[in-house]
Parts: sequence; structure tokens; C-alpha cells
Amino acid sequence: MRKRALYMLVSLLSIFTIISGCELQDGRRSVVAKDATIDSLAGGFIFTEGPASDSQGNVYFTDIPENKIYKLTPERKLETLIKNSGNANGLYFDKKGNLIACQTRQARIVSITMGAEDFGKITVLADTYDGKVFNATNDLWIDPEGGVYFTDPRYGGANEEQDGEHVYYILPDRSKVIRVIDDMVRPNGIIGTPDGKKLYVADPGADKTYKYTINPDGTLSNKKLFAEEGSDGMTIDGEGNIYITSDAVKVYNKQGELIESINVPERPSNVCFAGKDNRTLFITARTSIYSIRMRVSGAS
Repeated sequence: MRKRALYMLVSLLSIFTIISGCELQDGRRSVVAKDATIDSLAGGFIFTEGPASDSQGNVYFTDIPENKIYKLTPERKLETLIKNSGNANGLYFDKKGNLIACQTRQARIVSITMGAEDFGKITVLADTYDGKVFNATNDLWIDPEGGVYFTDPRYGGANEEQDGEHVYYILPDRSKVIRVIDDMVRPNGIIGTPDGKKLYVADPGADKTYKYTINPDGTLSNKKLFAEEGSDGMTIDGEGNIYITSDAVKVYNKQGELIESINVPERPSNVCFAGKDNRTLFITARTSIYSIRMRVSGAS
């Protein structure tokens, strides 16, 4: 009953949350569509995370404590997709249409078959590094070659076999896992550019976000400070802007300049572009999932 009451409250608040998508004070065009509003799509969850879109524009997201993965169609039909998700957090689709997930409880990266045949079949892609189990795999991004970058922070109840909180890469042929970042306090959000040349990784433990060059072998170099704040989840649009989730959805241009903030009734945890035209931003935020129409589209 309390969760329903909270959902009704934030739904009412969302009506008054209007983002003007016209020209900003400095003359730039907003990334948000003109007169767009924050739309509350569903609520009553415990902690939503990990939004990811498929090729049809459907959005998949997790409720970590509830141990479930949900599917939301462009027509706003909500269904429970998987009831025992392994407390999945971050999600991402590969080119074959499989849903790749960070299972925090099992501390591993898995591939979940989405096709009618063998639907729900789980294949483990990575569960150890150097013979030791991961902390609590959190968020991921798949590069154009099919390799998987993922963050492995240590939150409550996490394993402690690894010597710290790091970032890893699963080679495209799935033959090996390598550690690519070992100097962060608590890595979390992660996103790369569609051409596979740049990777952005947030370190909310240090309240920083960094930008890296991706080398041909999957390793990273040329570390640069991108933003003076950390992030939970992240995404990127077709203009190369990076979306960070903190107290609001913060939008940074390629130069690392904050260009816009999108306020949400609840503190956002993650974001992704989806919808039939890829011009709707979906936002997971604590007990709910929200959306807003955008001028820009998500990165291809």
C-alpha cells in the first residue's frame, strides 16, 4: 500500500515536471524535444536499474531487490520477463539479440537467450578473474566487435576475493577476461562510442568520470578526466553527448562541458534511448521508470 501511495505521489509530481526543449539561454538547442514532459510509466518497484533496448524499441529493466527483469513495449505494456534474474543489475543486448546481464548475487556476466527456442537459457560468460570470483558485477557495455566491458564494484554483501574494485573486458571470442582499469575507488556506470574508439567510466567512489582510448586489443590508454562527478548508469546520444545519472540526468558534450540537466521526480539510477524511432529517453529511478521525448536520438 505504501509503495502504491508513493507511486501516485511521484506520478502527480511528474505532471508538473516540464522540460522546455526550445533554445537554451546561451543560444544552444536543447537535447530535449520542445515542450516535452517527464512521463511516469510504471511504479511500485523497490529499486529499478539497468535499462536496455532491443531492435524493436522495447525497454528491459531490472528490479534488483525483487530479483526480476521486466519488459516494457513501445505501447507501454509491462510484463515480467524473468522472475529469477540473479539480482541482475546492468543489461545490454548483443548483436545476436541475446540479453547480456550483470548478475550481482552470483557476481558474474551471463548471456540470456531471448529467442523463442531456448528462451531464458543462461550461458556464463565470466565469473572469475585470476581464479578468484568477482565482487558484484554492476554495469556493462558491448563494443562493436562483441567484447564486453564491465565494472565490478564492492557494495554491501559483495565478495572480497579480488584485491579491489576494477573494470574488466571479456574478449570477443570469449576466450579470456582481462583487467583494464585497476586504479578506481568504486567504478560503476560505463558506456562507449559506437565506433568502439572511446570508453567512458564513472567512479562515484571518487566523484569523477573518466574518458579512455580503446586500443585494438581491448586495453585502455590515454586516461582523461571527463567530468567532476561520478555516475550510476550512463548512455550516449547520436551527437556524442554523455548522459550521467546523479541527482538528476546530467548531459555533457564531447568536451566534458555540462550542457543540460533533466530533473526527475526520483533520483535516477540509469538511462537508455529506446522507442520505435530511438528518440525517447527512458530513466530508471528508485521505485519507478520514467521517459521523456528527445530532440536527439540515441547513438546507433
